[in-house]
This record gives sequence, C-alpha cells and structure tokens, in this order.
Amino acid sequence: MRPHRRVGHPVGWTHIAQSRTAYAERVPDRRLLAVHAHPDDEAVGTGSTLAHYVDAGVGVTVVTCTAGELGEVLVEDLAHLAADRTDRLGEHRQGELADALAILGVSDHRYLGGVGRYRDSGMAGTPANGDPRSFAQADLLAAADDLVVVIREVRPQVMVTYDPRGGYGHPDHIQANRVAHYAAALAAVPSHRPDLGPAWTVSKIYWSALPRSYVEQGMRALVDAGGTRLFGVDRVEDLPFIVEDDAVTTVIDAGDQAERKLAALRAHRTQVSDDGPFFALAELLGPHVLGREFYRLAGGVAVADPGHPLQWETDLFAGIGEPAGAPSGGHP
Repeated sequence: MRPHRRVGHPVGWTHIAQSRTAYAERVPDRRLLAVHAHPDDEAVGTGSTLAHYVDAGVGVTVVTCTAGELGEVLVEDLAHLAADRTDRLGEHRQGELADALAILGVSDHRYLGGVGRYRDSGMAGTPANGDPRSFAQADLLAAADDLVVVIREVRPQVMVTYDPRGGYGHPDHIQANRVAHYAAALAAVPSHRPDLGPAWTVSKIYWSALPRSYVEQGMRALVDAGGTRLFGVDRVEDLPFIVEDDAVTTVIDAGDQAERKLAALRAHRTQVSDDGPFFALAELLGPHVLGREFYRLAGGVAVADPGHPLQWETDLFAGIGEPAGAPSGGHP
C-alpha cells in the first residue's frame, strides 16, 4: 500500500488549461463522471460499476466533494485522527481513497474545487452542519462552477450521483445531488462562464439506488444465518435509502468486479469494518451479489434491454453513440 498523502488537483486556470490539453490528447469515445460526497462512497455505491467501465475502455472520472473529515474512525489505533482530537482524518482518508481508486482502476480523480475546498458537514442534525467551511453551507453556484470546470474538460456523456434525499439523508450527499444537477445544467449553456471551457451537455444522469427486493434478499440471508441485522434494522421499511423496484431503471451486473469492490472497500479501513454487512453478504450469497449495482435515470432517455426480465437498462451508455471528437456544446 502506498504511503498516505494528500492527493487532488490544485485550483488555477493554468492547471485547468494544461489538464484540458492533456485530457484531449487521450480522450476515449465514452466518458463517465461519478460525483461523490466522501472517500469510500465511490466504492460503496458504484465500485463495481466504475471497475466495469474502466475495463471496458471508458474514460472514468471520479469527483469527491469533501475529504470526509468527520467520519467515524473504526480503527482503534487511528482514533487520534478524529475531528475532536487531531482533526487529521481527512488527510488520512485521502490516502485510503487513492488506494481504493487504484484497485478499481480509476486514474482520473478530482476533489471538488481542489483538496480541502469543502469540509465534511457531518451527519444530519449535528452542529457541524452549520460550519461555514462545510460542503452543506457552500454557495451553490460557486460549488457548481467548480464542477462545471470538470464537466467541460472531461465532456462525459453519463454522470452518476445521489438522489435528492442523498440516499440516507446525509447533508453532503444531498448537496452533491444539487451541485451535480446544477453544474450539468450550467455546463450546457454556452453563455455561462465561457472562461470555464466550451459548453457541454451531459446526455444521461443517474442516481444510485437500492431496490427493495435486493435488500430484502440480503436481510433474509443474514437473518437465516443467525439473526444478524442488516444496517442495524429489522425491517426494510426502516432503511431510508430503499426504493421500490419499479423506480429502478438500470442495473449494472458486474459480478466479475465484485472482488475488486470488496478490496476497494477494505482500503477504506477507517470507515469499513471487515465484519460489516458488505462482507457478510458476500460470504453468505457469494461475492457476485456486490457486483450488481442499481440506478434511477434522472436525465435523458432510458433504453431498456429487451433481454432483461424487468426491461431495465443494462448499460449506462445505452442509446448513446458518439463518434470521437463530437462538437462541444450539444448532445453527442
């Protein structure tokens, strides 16, 4: 494992111009942008998807909005890193994230606005929500413009983020949804901040999802194995991030990437316990169960896979056919 260090991209127009030039020289035909709130979110919700598309030759970019400074520290010998002690958890988690992304094969990673620009807001209802440095308190236009820079540079056809509830209601997940959608709208307007690059329209926007039937299967397996509770609850209805199956539009079935997802989760050792629900489910149902990730289409047109029993999409790029070098400012 590499030494943990600060990673990310500095802010400044010289850097932006240089990175645009470098990216243009190696731009793949298909490009995916994932917008996440904290280190470990990329592995938890989209790890298998990211690895799947990297292996398929897609250009995959991950934007992380904060360094996760207020996360819970699950490793006793690293407890001193917590925000109420040395407040160095965010710095440490940058290293964990770098290791996880390397496992998933993602080579293009950015912290929104540069590392340290936005601070973790803490769980909903905590005093940290009101910290003026927090992502939750960030000016929406300023934060969106930080993402517009990335969208116009990378020119993704597909963007993945959270639903408006932020999945389970974390303020940073909610803000990530707002910023991602606002940035996608602004990036498509040629007259908005032309200094940030030529306009670009993201063709499809997805929200991560966990369908009821999938979670019920996991809960039954854990209970049958000895009464273990999934995420500490007894009923699916008690989980705030569950969606009904008919709300799901898309599934990425990447069972061959499940082991990489598990390894990426292990890289976030301050946040993810080896005896947690992800590893328990993998042991009971097989690692492939974590290779299946679900989405709701929030922008664009769904193109169902006629071979799927529920008529879900099985490719985030379904319906998108862009020749390399398509003009900026319009749909591919």
